[in-house]
Amino acid sequence: MLLNKGMDLVWQIIISVLTALLVSVLIILKYLHARYVETTYARCTSSTDLSGKVAVVSGANTGIGYFTALDFARRKARVILACRDLKKGQEAVDKIKSSTGNNDVVVMKLDLSSFQSVRNFATMINKQENRLDILVNNAGALILGQLDMMMRVNYFGHFLLTNLLLGLLKKSAPSRIVNVTSAAHRESRGIDFENLKAEKSFIKTLTALKAYQNAKLGNVLFTRELARRLEGSGVTSYSVHPGAVDTKIWGEISGLFSIVRWFFQTPEEGAQTTIYCSVSEDLEGVSGKFYYDCNEAEDKSSSVSKDMDLAQKLWEISETYTGLKEQ
Repeated sequence: MLLNKGMDLVWQIIISVLTALLVSVLIILKYLHARYVETTYARCTSSTDLSGKVAVVSGANTGIGYFTALDFARRKARVILACRDLKKGQEAVDKIKSSTGNNDVVVMKLDLSSFQSVRNFATMINKQENRLDILVNNAGALILGQLDMMMRVNYFGHFLLTNLLLGLLKKSAPSRIVNVTSAAHRESRGIDFENLKAEKSFIKTLTALKAYQNAKLGNVLFTRELARRLEGSGVTSYSVHPGAVDTKIWGEISGLFSIVRWFFQTPEEGAQTTIYCSVSEDLEGVSGKFYYDCNEAEDKSSSVSKDMDLAQKLWEISETYTGLKEQ
């Protein structure tokens, strides 16, 4: 009996020591990775002043959207945080005002899963604002089991919002539309218009991932079709892959993946390409391209995302799906 208890104690000590060693190694690796990323990741170096400009950023109360809005405020723009949760949005506004000294920062209600909310938001913007210089379609979601909501938030909501604000964007030209997408779009083999939300799949997680990939492909196709339709208008569009960023979009995925997230970029680092496409003088007159790490990265976008026939068909389907065609 005593021997068994002694062996149990020994094993507990061994497990405790190994666990402590593993945690120590992970912390060291995390530190070294953070220093590596800090010295190598691209940063938007543009000094563009946005005084007198108006910018809208969706999903700006946290993550990439927050740091994008923070940067615009530092550049003296009027910044509108388009958020589903007004309380959290106001908290973000207060932080941005305190950090930048720019008091022309506000939050407005926008729930991209509701087309009525999108219409209400667009109506208020068109009524209250005299101009719109930058529209950043940033909000995103990876929601297991709620595929319709995920498709609306990641793609359809932004499609409708952008179209409802095009008049103001054209009036304010030169103006820019930045669509935050993901490298996940490369995993989509194309969009099955009879199965837009991947609802015919029977495996919950795989279904969600497929819907997410399709939505992100939709973002890139939408960007390219916008560029084609807006050629000569002074309104330009860009799609952005921010990189692997530790944001709340991963909230429902835990377990071993939580350790992997330690090695992702911070939201501030992930926001740099979005900011670059929004303000850089280098992109004046350029439109419809895919960007990563503050550089054009057409070689990193999929061949399917360059199919302009698919882009046009998706636009037409989206007009019907969102009710835009009835406008």
